[in-house]
Amino acid sequence: MKRIMICTLIGVTGIALSACNDSSDSNNNNPPEVNQPPEFIQGDILHTQYDGVTDDLLTAGLGATGLGSATAPAFSDPLNPSPAELRQLAIYNNYRALVDTSPGGGYGEFFGPGVGNQTEGLIPGHEYLAFMTVNGSSVPVTVMAQVPDSFDVQNPCMITAPSSGSRGIYGAIGTAGEWGLKKGCAVVYTDKGSGTGAHNLETNTAQRIDGTLSSTDESVQFRADLTASQRNDFNADWPDRFAWKHAHSKTNPEADWGRHVLQSVEFGFWVLNKQFGSDDNTRVITPENTLVIASSVSNGGGSSVRAAEQDTKGLIDGVAVSEPNVNPAVSTNFTIVQGGNTPIVEHSRSLLEYTTALAVYQGCANQAPAIRDIAPLNAAYNPQAIGENICTSLALKGLVTGSDTDARATDALRILNEEFGIQPEQNLLAPIHFASNVAQSISMTYANAYGRAGVEDRVCGLSLAATDGTGAVTPLTPVQEAAAFAVSNGIPPTAKVNIVYDDAVVRSTLLTVSKSPSSGLTDYGLDALLCLHGLALGRDAITGDALTGAEAELAEAIADGIEEIRATGDLRGKPAVFVTGRSDAILPINHTSRPYFGLNRQVEGVGSELRYYEVLNAHHLDVLNGFPAIGASYVPLHHYYFQALDLVWDRLTNDTPLPPSQVVRATPRGDATPLAQSNLPQIASQPPEADLIRLIGSELIIPD
Repeated sequence: MKRIMICTLIGVTGIALSACNDSSDSNNNNPPEVNQPPEFIQGDILHTQYDGVTDDLLTAGLGATGLGSATAPAFSDPLNPSPAELRQLAIYNNYRALVDTSPGGGYGEFFGPGVGNQTEGLIPGHEYLAFMTVNGSSVPVTVMAQVPDSFDVQNPCMITAPSSGSRGIYGAIGTAGEWGLKKGCAVVYTDKGSGTGAHNLETNTAQRIDGTLSSTDESVQFRADLTASQRNDFNADWPDRFAWKHAHSKTNPEADWGRHVLQSVEFGFWVLNKQFGSDDNTRVITPENTLVIASSVSNGGGSSVRAAEQDTKGLIDGVAVSEPNVNPAVSTNFTIVQGGNTPIVEHSRSLLEYTTALAVYQGCANQAPAIRDIAPLNAAYNPQAIGENICTSLALKGLVTGSDTDARATDALRILNEEFGIQPEQNLLAPIHFASNVAQSISMTYANAYGRAGVEDRVCGLSLAATDGTGAVTPLTPVQEAAAFAVSNGIPPTAKVNIVYDDAVVRSTLLTVSKSPSSGLTDYGLDALLCLHGLALGRDAITGDALTGAEAELAEAIADGIEEIRATGDLRGKPAVFVTGRSDAILPINHTSRPYFGLNRQVEGVGSELRYYEVLNAHHLDVLNGFPAIGASYVPLHHYYFQALDLVWDRLTNDTPLPPSQVVRATPRGDATPLAQSNLPQIASQPPEADLIRLIGSELIIPD
């Protein structure tokens, strides 16, 4: 429980504190320190106040109706959008990228800006935006603090909102941002060293902190580490290419995601004390009297978990995350057993290992009879001919067996399920993710990031560029580039920039339609994907032989980079909740949430306050539920993420015990049926024995 401060407020505008007494130190033996800007902040801090009528913190003035509309806000001048227009479109796109806003999917009833708030959910308040760096790196990381007008200085609270995926600074606006702002808490965001960060190598153009473009300013989100001469030489050989911050900053930003979150909290305290502090600029809102919950989803959730592990200053009180991307340290001291299935021994594989396996095998597995005709949208988005070519190429290399496509695809699916620990529940959603280039883009980006490779290295013959209708490289149009900040998810293909296979047959070609040199078939650039898989495995992905030369050096650097991001499992006794969907086809649960829970139980033992809730019929990207074929079969995990935050809040404010770890048996709504409360059972305070998730001896028991 946090100490409560009793404060007297004076003033009407620009609120100041005239007197504050810490209830734990009535003698004032330890006066608060002077509030100084954190030393890691670089350059100016942009401060904007929003009235909650024409513009606001949560919806950028669009309100719940505007965010729910299929019509995106437009720029008055598409070639020169204003910072406010870029911010509005960025919030619109980032909100809708994570939350299902389709009719009947729960938006406006179970979640959304207007739920539990005023009708449209516009929230007035202050927004502070800046660049920061971490020790050992000069690459700027964006940090932001939002302080709603409803913030209560007598009961201060703060929520962390690092971006999901590789998204920019507004990447968690609809998740941790919405919950925290509605609660009256300050919300602190960071893009974690990713975000748009697009550097047009041809024109030297990059995005400023507000998304506007510059070819001259030094203060931009990212430019590749190339001299003018090196850039000119690169452009001569590979024109119209882009460098992207997450992939090409040469920093392995994920290694610092925990530090980014901790620094965002420190920035938040500076902001709060600047806005509400006393006349002599002393700190009156401190970690000791403020409730801080580390939160967010996916990569943002993993970042908050790492921050809690690294929190030596006592900044964080609790953790509430959804589908966190955690790479737990490998432990051979326990296996994972779901129901009566065979124990999973090789859990905790790295993100790059299982994702490159999906990139290699899933295109073929999509044609397996077991899933071909029942996986939602598979037939519409994964052409059979391409799948057959991938299966043929894999067979020619001896990587799958079988005399025809059906047999080869079945073997590819077996490899993913049995050798790489992909749950059968994830099979039906994996095809739509393959069609969306999820595994391919993650494989390319993270191989570069972990290995600290630069754009000039063109790892596995891959680069980034706009492409035309034939797949050939073409310049990005000025209108498209002007909007990149607001439409990018931080990891190409995005914002009209695609993955290009430079070593494809004939010419550099869009990866999805490229021909591999080894087979001459249009097989999704399988040679490049196998190269990435080999770097992840640390051996030749076809022969199993040791890598040599530059490939061996890069594989070693990648392995070192992966070790830098491994989670310890030690949450320092903080109350924590993970919610994860069993059908998560992006971050397979046997390598993320499940083994982290087991590792934590071994590290913290009976002192652990981590609870793990595995939700049936839920997956990673709720936005896909907007497709009727998917929404009929799955529930929004977002609903349970908000429950996780509520549970941790109650634990910290009312000392309410967290419910035991359990399987939550959510049920799909079916065709043309609006989501109802009956589809979304609460996380049970006393679940049936048969639903409990427990580490018993050397087995992590997961009920079917």
